[in-house]
Amino acid sequence: MLFFILKRLAQAIGVMLIVALIAFALFRFVGDPVNNMVGQDTTTEQRLQLRQDLGLDDAIVVQFARFVGQAVQGDFGQSYRLRQPVSDLIAERFPATFELSLVSAVMALAIGIPMGVYTALNRRGFLSRAFMTLSLIGISLPTFLIGILLILFFGVTLRWLPTFGRGEVVDLGWWSTGFLTRSGLEALIMPAITLAIFQMTLIVRLVRAEMLEVLRADFVKFAKARGLKPGTINFSIGLKNTLVPVMTIIGLQIGSIIAFAIITESVFQWPGMGLLFIQAIAEVDIPVMAAYLLLIALIFVIINLIVDILYFVVDPRLRVQR
Repeated sequence: MLFFILKRLAQAIGVMLIVALIAFALFRFVGDPVNNMVGQDTTTEQRLQLRQDLGLDDAIVVQFARFVGQAVQGDFGQSYRLRQPVSDLIAERFPATFELSLVSAVMALAIGIPMGVYTALNRRGFLSRAFMTLSLIGISLPTFLIGILLILFFGVTLRWLPTFGRGEVVDLGWWSTGFLTRSGLEALIMPAITLAIFQMTLIVRLVRAEMLEVLRADFVKFAKARGLKPGTINFSIGLKNTLVPVMTIIGLQIGSIIAFAIITESVFQWPGMGLLFIQAIAEVDIPVMAAYLLLIALIFVIINLIVDILYFVVDPRLRVQR
């Protein structure tokens, strides 16, 4: 088990170094950092001095090593647009994105897995067909369109929920949360639903397809021949074997909820990292873009590592192969 984890950690470090190289390339090929940090009245001598202070005249290998070392320490430089440390901006925006992604992921899993199991066990039922029709609609509609329709219906027409912002938040040290206020919870509902719908519909269809395949397997037929109860066959045997291949996709989808919250945050003006990233692209704020890229890559690497460990724990065939 320890060797398995160390092997995955080594692979994760390799992936992060590649992503760091891509992020470092942004500083080299997307504009000149000096031009983004000084004004038009800056003299040539001041520009040269700034380049020397930033280490831009050093060799590429030295600059990359310095960039990786600073990134490991959480230092991504200063935002060109806001003139603030990027680490402070990320720390300020991360709680909003994390809470939105957490609620969306829980909602997608709590609704998607039971619906997938139900539609697999009751393939010809009216409710199952309705679920599959809704899942097809949900996976076909763009995320921004779902958000706009929710705003139009629940925010503008019915005036039940706020249409933008995060609502009132409570500061718990460096963490700010909207879970402890009514306006914060109300502001969270529509963005969470918007972000969860696509993931939920994908999980429904995936769980249904895997469940149908498992129920046709020989070991399930053998369990039926032994006279086991349908509940034991469907859930203790069928669902358990269904979730083994589904875990990988679910892990990637949870990561994509955080990574692709950009559209949802833009529609609802949610003050998270996604909105910060969109604003950074508009202003060519390279330090923020590089930090966001590295952070999202780190989240995907951590989730993938957790899924691999769960695979090792759940699937005995991996332990036998070892």
